[in-house]
Amino acid sequence: MDLNDVLRAGRAIAGLLPPTPAWSYPLLDETAGARVVVKHEQVQPTGAFKVRGGLALLAGMSVADRARGVVTYSTGNHAQSIAYACRRFGAPCRIVMPADPNPTKLAAVRALGARVDCHGADLTAAQRYAADTADGMRLVGPAHEEDLVAGVGTAYTELLTAHPDLDALLVPVGGGSGAAAAGVVAAALAPRCEVIGVQSAASPAAHDSWRAGEPVEAPNRTAAEGLATGSGFPLTQRLLRAHLRDFVLVSDEQLRAAQHVLLTRAHTLAEAAGAAGLAALLADPDRYAGRRVGIVVTGGNASPAELSAVLESTATSRPPVTA
Repeated sequence: MDLNDVLRAGRAIAGLLPPTPAWSYPLLDETAGARVVVKHEQVQPTGAFKVRGGLALLAGMSVADRARGVVTYSTGNHAQSIAYACRRFGAPCRIVMPADPNPTKLAAVRALGARVDCHGADLTAAQRYAADTADGMRLVGPAHEEDLVAGVGTAYTELLTAHPDLDALLVPVGGGSGAAAAGVVAAALAPRCEVIGVQSAASPAAHDSWRAGEPVEAPNRTAAEGLATGSGFPLTQRLLRAHLRDFVLVSDEQLRAAQHVLLTRAHTLAEAAGAAGLAALLADPDRYAGRRVGIVVTGGNASPAELSAVLESTATSRPPVTA
């Protein structure tokens, strides 16, 4: 996969999604000790960047394949992406979510007209159930389809065309489609920009796979749904190994603190996964001091319980102002 695939996806979804903004905030710069550009993917109609991939995938399917319908598995944002795209293109859609899903994401998927089955303790169990019960529908994984990766890459063509002078780009990683796409686009449009993946230390499968040079399994305990994967995926890992400069881990506590900083210093509501880039920046301020850094708020679909926890964060849990 290369930039041409991303540009092709951009043409396929042109007119379906407007570009999202990328802003800087003086208070956020002051807190981070860096010049920060925030790419606002939480303003997408599904509240997350993945809608780009869903639309690109459905746009490229034949009429016959669309008529068969699509089945997928997800903790929420990928589910909304596929459900939104299926509604847009008139295709049947079935989603398998792990038991006890985020109620905000569950309600959103159902509102988009998808059939939802809640099954299994985690995403791995949901994946197996979706595969076993596909019944002729096309099975789509969140990090197995080049069209999905190319679609989400359109976020990075927007960002790096507008801000080609970024020194670093910090990208959350769950399955890895976003970071994989970021690496492909940066290699072509901003080769000086370091693309750095960020995952929760409580669910380090993608990080450990990247370090090992092959997909591996790891415990999956993070509360950040968008980062909650228990294994690496071959397609995205191949692209991550080709293009990532580094891959770092942050704690769930650091994710929550970064959510609070985005809320109070950048007027931005982020779910935990969407705050991962900022969490990594704040965790290693010397590395990024004075540099121009891009962070991507990949989603804003926080549950009421998650928002309450962020708002109740104590002052001691928040990073100090460094400037």
